[in-house]
Amino acid sequence: MPTKQSQQNAGAAMTSVSRSHRSGTLYVVAVPIGHPDDVTVRALRILSKVDLIASEDPKVTQQLLMHHSIRATVTSYGPRNLQEKAAVLLQRLQQGIHVALVSDCGSPLVSDPGHLLVAAAHTHGIPVVPVPGPSAIITALTAAGLPCDSFYFLGHLPSASSRITQRLLDSLKRNGPTVAFCTGRVVARILKSLGDSAPQRSVVVAYDLTKPNEHIIRGTAGEVSKKLSSTRGRDVTLVLAGKDGTESDDQDMRHAQSLSSRRIKTR
Repeated sequence: MPTKQSQQNAGAAMTSVSRSHRSGTLYVVAVPIGHPDDVTVRALRILSKVDLIASEDPKVTQQLLMHHSIRATVTSYGPRNLQEKAAVLLQRLQQGIHVALVSDCGSPLVSDPGHLLVAAAHTHGIPVVPVPGPSAIITALTAAGLPCDSFYFLGHLPSASSRITQRLLDSLKRNGPTVAFCTGRVVARILKSLGDSAPQRSVVVAYDLTKPNEHIIRGTAGEVSKKLSSTRGRDVTLVLAGKDGTESDDQDMRHAQSLSSRRIKTR
């Protein structure tokens, strides 16, 4: 964590640069969550044109750029020394440099560093341009088959069993599904907790989304546990049905089963 003194120094740097000339633009660019071709044409054009790409993981970003034959200057942004890095990037923007902010995967700022730089850009009158694209949250929801007129994002689940249980119990009370990120090593604890507290509630475990070995496993916690292979070392997206979706989910399953048993007429 940065010291209070370093935060003060960073804040001073953010305000010390002259605005005597036109500033650059900060582009907040979504990148693929797995498959490298899941990126918009607009995102590729911007990544190829900006002066600097600020990345949560420069190595991963360079691999994406190489896949699309893009040469660019990439610098690290996060997860350490964010105050200092934000101050440097803000100074470059105020000097007229155009910067693209990217995560290692998906959309920046969603359970990733970046908000400090974006907030500073807004404060100092620097244009902030979102370039939307892939998101593990939306991808998992669209494949879950759960009613999701609204949903709640829980962020990254903690690793301690007691804290997991409390977060999940809160989620079980909500209408609409809850989406959360977790590491592969805690999935078994999560499913055990759900099996004890809500054995009939539908849950979806998704990992390696959009990759050739993509896994999307749906059922009750007990059913998913039986189907689940090793998730160690993987990042997992979890979707938990809301309390208002339990009855409708059962109805959807019965309807799906009835459809499969019908004889469909074709010409």
